[in-house]
Amino acid sequence: MSAAFAMRYTGAARDDLLHLFDFLLDRARTAEDFDEAQRAIDTITAEVESRLTRTPFIYRKVGDNPFVREMIVPHRASGYVVLYEIEDGSLVNIVAVRHQLEDDYY
Repeated sequence: MSAAFAMRYTGAARDDLLHLFDFLLDRARTAEDFDEAQRAIDTITAEVESRLTRTPFIYRKVGDNPFVREMIVPHRASGYVVLYEIEDGSLVNIVAVRHQLEDDYY
């Protein structure tokens, strides 16, 4: 089955991924921790691509706009929240990414 929606990361969302990667690297104490930082980012991007290119409308709405939504990406004992906007029925814009324990997006 091919993807029904194209996907694009905003500059802010790309910056969020870099921020998360840097945060995980700063906390790394072992070689496994460094590998885990990359796995976390890989998990986020893989889940976003596989899920949101096919079924972006199934995730929870944010506010009153039915086209602004967020998806939880579980990873190990925690997870990440991806904020996105569905544009014109064929494009998903990834707007922001944060750790689920953060209060809000940057």
